[in-house]
Amino acid sequence: MTRDRLSFLYLNIGHFLDHLFTLVFATVAALALTREWGLTYAQLVPYAMPGFVAFGLFSLPAGRLADKWSRHGMMVVFFIGIGLAAIATGFARSPFEIGVLLFVVGVLAAIYHPVGLAMVVDGAKGSGTGMAIGINGVWGNLGVGSAALITGWFIDNGGWRAAFIVPGVISVLIGFAYWWHVRDDIRAAADKRRLRATSPPAQTAAVPPSASSGRDEARAALIRLTAIVFFTTAVSSLVFQSTTFALPKVFDERLQGIAGSATLVGWMAFVVFAIASMAQLVVGRLLDTLGPRLVFMGAAALQLVFFAAMPGLSDWTALAVALGFMLGAFGQIPINDYMIGRMAKSDLRATVYGVRYVVSFSVLAAALPLIAWIHGRWGFDTLFYVLSLAAAAILAAVSLLPRQIPDGSVAMGGVAQRG
Repeated sequence: MTRDRLSFLYLNIGHFLDHLFTLVFATVAALALTREWGLTYAQLVPYAMPGFVAFGLFSLPAGRLADKWSRHGMMVVFFIGIGLAAIATGFARSPFEIGVLLFVVGVLAAIYHPVGLAMVVDGAKGSGTGMAIGINGVWGNLGVGSAALITGWFIDNGGWRAAFIVPGVISVLIGFAYWWHVRDDIRAAADKRRLRATSPPAQTAAVPPSASSGRDEARAALIRLTAIVFFTTAVSSLVFQSTTFALPKVFDERLQGIAGSATLVGWMAFVVFAIASMAQLVVGRLLDTLGPRLVFMGAAALQLVFFAAMPGLSDWTALAVALGFMLGAFGQIPINDYMIGRMAKSDLRATVYGVRYVVSFSVLAAALPLIAWIHGRWGFDTLFYVLSLAAAAILAAVSLLPRQIPDGSVAMGGVAQRG
């Protein structure tokens, strides 16, 4: 295996672990703690909120630190740090303790998306950006699905605590292996920073009026695109969090005729997540050929149809419809990342991804009390009606996307020359 392929593999494993660790508690709360701690599902869900708040808020400083210090170094911190935090969470003795420790998990989980995605885009070969993001996204979604599967298995075969501890140990070991793989890159990044600090500042050359006019038009298009990206990021995050966090509980309620144990519920959720994650490969290829506007509209329309169809269904029909809306929910994930990768300049890409994920995961955190509130009063049918409205809002917004994504380095950059 070449060095570049091995680096990409580490980044993909990181995406898998990132989503695995952030969703272990969703299955633990639904299938174990309601019985062990004597609390309702609605009472347990809010203890996950601090972790998802941290998941969002710490994305920006993580991305900024990676751009200023070392992206490779931040990934080492991610692997080792989140592993240790997960191990500690496995020893929680009360809802308060698990909430505090999930916050620490969220702080460290915040590192991956701004840093890992910037590295994926940097490593992609031009027109293959969409496919690279799609492949990386599949690994992340397999982490989502495996959270329910692995946790369900541990609940039935040793207890929920092992679902935190065992993956935590594995992550720490991977972290040390990754550090060995990139130790020279971390050292090279430090040398580059020292060289930059002693170099004279760049001078900006005069720009001809015609070039200035063209750049103004590109800048206006970029501002419009940015507004759409961040709106759809927020609403898509509501959809993604609601489906991925609540699906084990939805299946626990709706699939009683075909899934009678925690392990079977975990398997059903894993199968849906795993199949749906393949949509990212298709979307990645289509992004490189058709562009984001048409692809995004298709993903939003798919969600709208299947969310509206889900209320009242059970067993095999519910399973099939859940697969339909998860195809749309997972399929849309690479699209905003693709557009940001095109918009943002390379040396600021982790920072821009950090801003994107502050928005995204802040909405994720807000979705948790919404899930608990709706489920506690009306059940999941009402949640699916709300999600169908969210999908309609996404569809309306993406219809305003420009057909071509402006290059951020042209729209926002100047013509720089070294003085």
